[in-house]
Amino acid sequence: MSYDPGSRTARSTAVPQVDIDIGLRQYMLRVYNYMAGGLALTGIVAYFAAASGIYVSLAHTPLIWLIVLAPLGLVLFLSFRINQMSLGAAQATYWIYAGLVGLSLGFIFLVYTSASIALTFFICAAMFAAMSLWGYTTKRDLIGMGSFLFMGLIGIVIASLVNLFLASPGLQFAISVIGVIVFTGLTAWDTQQIKEMYWAGDGTAVAGKKAVMGALRLYLDFLNLFLMLLQFMGVRRN
Repeated sequence: MSYDPGSRTARSTAVPQVDIDIGLRQYMLRVYNYMAGGLALTGIVAYFAAASGIYVSLAHTPLIWLIVLAPLGLVLFLSFRINQMSLGAAQATYWIYAGLVGLSLGFIFLVYTSASIALTFFICAAMFAAMSLWGYTTKRDLIGMGSFLFMGLIGIVIASLVNLFLASPGLQFAISVIGVIVFTGLTAWDTQQIKEMYWAGDGTAVAGKKAVMGALRLYLDFLNLFLMLLQFMGVRRN
């Protein structure tokens, strides 16, 4: 699934522009469909895990750590091994990942009211759609912004690990504010990068795996933006 940006223009000239535009739209639609499907699966599993009591039962056992850490392992596995995987295996790994994330997020339905979760989701969806549309349509090269945002992401990860020990509300508030800014920006940057990955000459398997990886990137942007916004907008249950 290698991609050479330097040769993209030369290779694309062999394909009529109208075909490229249609192919690009179909490719991006596939990316968004994968992303939306993954989010839907995550939400359904999270709600079921909370409503059925599965999450509460697991939270009091060492298995909760496996559920929390397993999605990270699957992301790394998919990122490093997708070139060697079949399209079917890549798709299956993505769906398993989305389901495990949902299982690990069952707690949000126990901590926050359903109304505030729904409101946060719709606001997050509006922000995501606006930034993804901008990233898709802008002629500006966002690579410089992407480098800056990646540094911010590293800072968020480090600060979050530190706050596991400090448990500082002030630091958590700062992390959430910066997180909203970072993941809003990353939505636009990732969309542009996913668009640039497209090449009309890709075979079915390569194009499909690119769509899976693109969906994973946007899924992570949306999910993290939602969780950061929930820190502000979520109404806790009594």
